[in-house]
Amino acid sequence: MKMITAIIKPFKLDDVRDALSDIGIHGMTVTDVKGFGRQKGHTELYRGAEYVVDFLPKLKLEAAVSSDILDQAVEAITQAANTGKIGDGKIFISNIEQTIRIRTGETGQEAL
Repeated sequence: MKMITAIIKPFKLDDVRDALSDIGIHGMTVTDVKGFGRQKGHTELYRGAEYVVDFLPKLKLEAAVSSDILDQAVEAITQAANTGKIGDGKIFISNIEQTIRIRTGETGQEAL
């Protein structure tokens, strides 16, 4: 089992969710986050004053998947979140040692 953590642009969430649903991944957690990479923020004007926005709004999407559909999931996220511009985001993959569904007590793959 693997945990996919993807940092994406907020307006791409529906596209990514649809792409994951199409391959059978229906559960995910989404968190509003802020961050920066190569974009390094930008400047904005507010009431005539210029200020620097260091952290840009992003979404952090987390989905636990079985190892056999990992490549499909990564491809789906990559295709759906891509705009071709800087700041499209990143995908991180980590191992899951154990999964337990609290309601039923199911463990492992059955709990996904």
